[in-house]
Amino acid sequence: MRTPLCDLFGIEYPIFAFTHCRDVVAAVSKAGGLGVLGAVGFSPDQLEVELDWIDEHIDGKPNGVDTVMPQKSTDVHGDSADDLIAQIKGMIDDAHWNYVDELMDRFELPPLPEGEGGHGVIGWAEDVARQHVEVAFAHPIKLIANALGSPPVDIIERAHEAGIKVAALAGKAQHAQRHVNNGVDIIVAQGYEAGGHTGEVATMVLVPEVVDAVSPTPVLAAGGIGTGRQIAASLALGAQGVWLGSLWLTTAESNAGPATLSAYLEASSSDTVRSRCYTGKPARMLRNAWTEAWTDPAGPGPLGMPLQNILTSEANARIARSGRKDLAFAPVGQIVGVMNKVQPVRDVMYRLVEEYIDTIERLDAGVKG
Repeated sequence: MRTPLCDLFGIEYPIFAFTHCRDVVAAVSKAGGLGVLGAVGFSPDQLEVELDWIDEHIDGKPNGVDTVMPQKSTDVHGDSADDLIAQIKGMIDDAHWNYVDELMDRFELPPLPEGEGGHGVIGWAEDVARQHVEVAFAHPIKLIANALGSPPVDIIERAHEAGIKVAALAGKAQHAQRHVNNGVDIIVAQGYEAGGHTGEVATMVLVPEVVDAVSPTPVLAAGGIGTGRQIAASLALGAQGVWLGSLWLTTAESNAGPATLSAYLEASSSDTVRSRCYTGKPARMLRNAWTEAWTDPAGPGPLGMPLQNILTSEANARIARSGRKDLAFAPVGQIVGVMNKVQPVRDVMYRLVEEYIDTIERLDAGVKG
């Protein structure tokens, strides 16, 4: 399974693990891959705490950070999270506020305890994302990735000056070529099957298109990958490795809540939907009553990023506290159909490698025969 990316990062396997859980980051890196911490859900201060913990527990192994700096987003700027949230709330119309109140009543969501509120995610506001980058660059990371388009050119230049490689996700070959033109080092070709924000081209089609468009820039395949057979297929398509996210959500180290974990374990590959109901951009998650409510033609429909998440922040907090599996936000890709038991990260990594070896040996035997 060794590719040039293994030598570039000093890792044993070209398996890159995107996760919001620091324990998974450390476990993947110590098992021979490269853990990448998703920063968007953290405040800059919280991200500092998470990266400090990783530095102390990763045994010197390489790791990275994933930020969200969308090329197109609502223009908000402020000195604090409260400033940003206040600005965003002021942009939301009464019809949307009323609809969220109606949904909270319809689903009988209990109010939050006094003094506890839903603050929402503001990590995709440029001011916060840049603070995330500043925090990340103060740690010994080897990779900085951007989930929505190319990072700003000044960020790419600073990363290169610090010896940090830059990755960017792409859902089209044209996007990948634009990333390379901006100086990005690694392209993550993320297919339609992926969890979270994703485009409309399937992985099997997308990966070779991107490889051909950006060669010799290395490409990681993403979307619907969760077995060693699929890793072998990804390398056969020209990728130099894989970018896996959903697979880690049901590991023993994952911080998924009980209701969300149960929903993952019970879901099939046909139980996901691309919805704008949580972030404002199309993102794949488990289909449930909450996602369906935002497709109701009688409703106002979701807002764009970052308004939608701030709009629904209280409702999301109430859902999380209530433990309602039928409403919980559960971002995941179509690979969820094989995520049917809880395993330690090390066992998952071992399985991926063993399946990959078995696949290559089977193919080699078939060719010789």
